[in-house]
Amino acid sequence: MGKERKTDRASRDKVIIRTSITGIAANVLLAAFKAAVGALSHSIAIVLDAVNNISDAGSSLITIIGTRLAQKQPDKKHPWGHGRIEYLSAMLISGIIIYAGVTAFIESLKKIISPEVPDYSAASLIIVASAVAVKIVLGRFVKKKGEEVNSESLVNSGKDALMDSVISASTLLAAIIFLVTGLRTEAWLGAVISLLIIKSGIDMLRDTISELLGQRIDKETAKAVHDSIMSFPQIQGVYDLIFHDYGPERINCSAHIEIPHTMTADEIDELQRNVTAKLYCEHGIILTALSVYAVNTTDEKIIAIRNDVYKTAMDIDHVIQVHGFYLREEEKRLQFDVIVDFDAEDRNKVYLEVINAVKSKYPDYSVICALDTDFSVSE
Repeated sequence: MGKERKTDRASRDKVIIRTSITGIAANVLLAAFKAAVGALSHSIAIVLDAVNNISDAGSSLITIIGTRLAQKQPDKKHPWGHGRIEYLSAMLISGIIIYAGVTAFIESLKKIISPEVPDYSAASLIIVASAVAVKIVLGRFVKKKGEEVNSESLVNSGKDALMDSVISASTLLAAIIFLVTGLRTEAWLGAVISLLIIKSGIDMLRDTISELLGQRIDKETAKAVHDSIMSFPQIQGVYDLIFHDYGPERINCSAHIEIPHTMTADEIDELQRNVTAKLYCEHGIILTALSVYAVNTTDEKIIAIRNDVYKTAMDIDHVIQVHGFYLREEEKRLQFDVIVDFDAEDRNKVYLEVINAVKSKYPDYSVICALDTDFSVSE
């Protein structure tokens, strides 16, 4: 099982590297053509478009290096591996893109202040038009490969290439406007291109920082994991799914499950092992902990009280889930967990409202309620 997962990851890394090499080759060729055309036609917009292609090639190179470093095996200091290096390389790419955009914007301003008369030829227009077509094909190819192997860097590179095709098309439009009307819009267009480059870099940086901070897992993955755990007949509920992202395709998680209070220790042990194996085989996710809530399935009185407590709590605004109910009759104690929505103005106030509502219904019992966090999706 472990060998199969390692093989999958190795194949993923090969796809990323091959796709990045293709991107480097295409962008270097485009940059060379555009730089020559821009210099001959005195078009700052085309020259800046060439600079953008060079930054794209540099981004692909960093993606390759980041992927290689992320392949390093776990060690004593980094027991969860080095997968987050891919996020760090994405941050570096974002910085390069922002720097290229700022530099290009400054050059555009200089040309606006001291403009040059462009000199377009039929050959230059054909080359720019060809570049538009190449960028569209390259962008779709890289984006598709990124989605196939779950590589945020490749997906972003593909989106960036598609945006470049729009920018190149705009450059071609500026040339046509000049040839038809004599209006010189190249420098102004260069400024617009620069701002678009800066925006793209900032968006990428924001997304990568969000990944490093520990953003919420996507709902599709959370639901798939939830459903896989729930596929075991002994499990009556899955709660508190917490995911830890150590890089693309390197996710760990923990969960609470509700099981009948009659299960023995060896039955629980076998269940935990089977759940762990299923999650790894089906999703490549390592289950680091599986905590247990005991559910009374035989006492009708306890079942009725549990259902009533759940309804009482769920009737309160911003309560999105109640679970982990257990009643100790001999100690006159009710205990359960409640999840309050992040949208609540004061989550602690809602939490206290739940406790008071349950206490008012069951004054003879002490109420112990834990305020949980909605880490993934609410079921």
